Amino acid sequence: MRTTIEMKPEHRARILELAANRGEKGFSTVVAEALELYLADQKGRTNAIRNALALKGSMSETETADLLTKTRSIRAN
Repeated sequence: MRTTIEMKPEHRARILELAANRGEKGFSTVVAEALELYLADQKGRTNAIRNALALKGSMSETETADLLTKTRSIRAN
């Protein structure tokens, strides 16, 4: 599918350079690869957030306070 996107000139130059290093005339495959990597990263990020939120409330108040105390001590040093 063809579409028009706005990009900074320095990004276009770098993408064209990457494509040329691969022996490609255009940069569609480089952009497609970048999109795949970005979308996979976003999926991983979404899953990480979901997993972190699932842990909410899994520690007692005492455990939480102890962890907070230890964390502050480590950061102070």
